[in-house]
Amino acid sequence: MMILNNLFPVFALIGLGALLKYLHLTGEHFLKSSDRLVYFIFFPVMLFWKIGSSPSVDNGATNLIAAAICAVAIVYLVSAVCLKLFNVSTFAAGSYSQSCYRFNTYVGMAVILNALGETGVSRFGILIGFIIPIINVLAVSTLIWYSGQAIDTRERLRITLRALVSNPLIIGCLAGMAYSRVVGEFPVFLDNTFRLAAGVTLPLALLSIGGTLTLKNLKNHLGHAFLGSAIKLLILPVVGWFLLKAFDASPLSFQVGMIFFSLPASPAIIVLSSQLNSDTEFASAAIVLSTLLSFFSMSVVLLIF
Repeated sequence: MMILNNLFPVFALIGLGALLKYLHLTGEHFLKSSDRLVYFIFFPVMLFWKIGSSPSVDNGATNLIAAAICAVAIVYLVSAVCLKLFNVSTFAAGSYSQSCYRFNTYVGMAVILNALGETGVSRFGILIGFIIPIINVLAVSTLIWYSGQAIDTRERLRITLRALVSNPLIIGCLAGMAYSRVVGEFPVFLDNTFRLAAGVTLPLALLSIGGTLTLKNLKNHLGHAFLGSAIKLLILPVVGWFLLKAFDASPLSFQVGMIFFSLPASPAIIVLSSQLNSDTEFASAAIVLSTLLSFFSMSVVLLIF
């Protein structure tokens, strides 16, 4: 029942998104518009609200953040070694690297909300506020390194900083943390407004994920996509488990951390890969396979932890 109660709603909405696209009830224009609405408005507002209304949410989060950063760094190094060992092409290298550690925030928020409730969501929001900048630095650095473009150090720094300061999820998390420390609660009229907006966020995000999944590129990239998924969904959770133990994470942080480590790869891989001359077809294949296989990784985590 644990898996049915917490994972079925998430994958049912993803599946519904794919079905609606197949039946032509949604299209590319709708999906792109909904993605923008979720990414730039609804999800940052949700993060701001959840974190901002929980004054004590950062208590105990330090060990989780430290473990997550170390785990991502270790897996990033593993992915760099695998680039050479498994002959990943230069064109696909940036996309492949991201598929090993870049996580789907929307799926994570939905699963944690179902499994751990509001407190878990707030703790997850704190985590992603710190981990997203680290992941962006790693992703942009790797993409630029393998892009074949002659980009000097100043330009690399500018691209990286632009990706960070313009990221609405980071802004929402940091604003929420600041608000929680200064104020800690919202007036009723604002709380009710944010509650209505939050009710739109995750269903729309999951429908959009399902609508953008496609199997057409999977056949040509199955081997390397499976390798990236294995690192993301198997090695990262194992490394993360040891680090959470080593940092003596609290029970809530341990649960949030293990769900975080078992999440599928993020659709944002495609966006960044297209901007910095990497293989978007491979990115698409990796996201589809990782999303499908994440049902098993998250099931194991929910059953054990």
